[in-house]
Amino acid sequence: MNDRYLTVTALTKYIKKKLSFDPHLKEVWLRGEISNFKHHSRGHMYLSLKDEKSRIQAVMFAGNNRSLAFRPENGMNVLVRGEINVYEPMGSYQLYIQDMQPDGIGALYLAFEQLKEKLQKEGLFNAERKKEIPLYPKHIGVVTSPTGAAIRDILTTLKRRYPIVKVSILPVLVQGRSAASSVSKAIDYANHNLDCDVLIVGRGGGSLEDLWGFNEEEVARAIARSNIPVISAVGHETDTTISDFVADIRAATPSGAAELSVPSLLELKERVDQLRRRLQRAMEVERSAAEKRLHQLTKSYAFKYPEQLMKQKEQELDRLIERMSSNLKSVSRQQNERLTFLRSRLKQQHPQAEVEAKQKQLQEVTKQLQTQFQYSLGTKKDQFRSTLEKLTLLNPLDTMKRGYAIPYTNKGHVIKSVDQVTRGDEITVDVKNGTLWCEITGVKEEEN
Repeated sequence: MNDRYLTVTALTKYIKKKLSFDPHLKEVWLRGEISNFKHHSRGHMYLSLKDEKSRIQAVMFAGNNRSLAFRPENGMNVLVRGEINVYEPMGSYQLYIQDMQPDGIGALYLAFEQLKEKLQKEGLFNAERKKEIPLYPKHIGVVTSPTGAAIRDILTTLKRRYPIVKVSILPVLVQGRSAASSVSKAIDYANHNLDCDVLIVGRGGGSLEDLWGFNEEEVARAIARSNIPVISAVGHETDTTISDFVADIRAATPSGAAELSVPSLLELKERVDQLRRRLQRAMEVERSAAEKRLHQLTKSYAFKYPEQLMKQKEQELDRLIERMSSNLKSVSRQQNERLTFLRSRLKQQHPQAEVEAKQKQLQEVTKQLQTQFQYSLGTKKDQFRSTLEKLTLLNPLDTMKRGYAIPYTNKGHVIKSVDQVTRGDEITVDVKNGTLWCEITGVKEEEN
């Protein structure tokens, strides 16, 4: 009869086998809302899919979720494809997800918005971290495909506007799964090995999928940590990528990036010519003014008669010296008179008399204090003697001299009653000249 009973493991394996061989459960397509989402440290994703009335446990292993273009979140509606099977340790059926797509929105667009929000919160788009593009760069690095139209537009524009600049091309993949890694490595290489003043990073136009390499976090991080200012030039004017937000400047097109990176040599030459003309005019005005001042000086009295002018100046100097000497004597006399006046006032208001009066007052106060002190000291001595006599009368040592003793328990308490000891207790007895150790051999209580 016991053979009719199955173990839990046997039943679970039987159900698992039934589900495993059911062709309808080998490929299941579901629409639902994500809840209880957890991304394990090993890469696996655990979640529940639910609708208004039911839910099912699900797992998407790292090998399947590694290619997801977006990050699943709680509350997100998704379309999934997978297989139904039993998780034996819990005895529960669950969905093993093989593919997942957002429901109602494109996966690439969702991934774009999620990464944009993440990097924005980290401050990678903040204006204060943007680096300035140098006005006159000596060396420009171009990170792009060596065969695309973008590189031709950039080189043509640089040669036309600023042919003296040095250009280094860093060839990369700009499309496909390896594009992000290729671009980020090229940016790092330029920072560590080239002395570029500016980096142009980009490619020509294309679909969202074609431009996706410049929406990858890897490229955004490389641009953010670049010490060289970066100009992003991805696609056409209407195309916007994550690289555009992180870069120090966003150009609408690759040729636009080239124009932003260098000045126009023709404009610089024209500017130099304008400055040269302004300098020549300023020099002409200054020269004319100097000639006018020189002409005036040649006609002046000092230029024609320098000896007479010098004699006049010597006479003026003598007069000034005499005036200064006279003023010094006058000031000295006034200060001496003021000093004499102050000395007279000091004698009249000398502080010696006040000092003597204060000394007499101090002596009187001192005598009063000494008298009060002697009186207080005598009073305290009398009080001390009286207290000492009282203590002498109460001193137990004097009592012990007359033949009395003080017994103590073994804990040091004075024995005042027979109730404090019992037969066999050890006690100590203090007498006049020492201590006795005794044992209680008997106790007798007497009535008063």
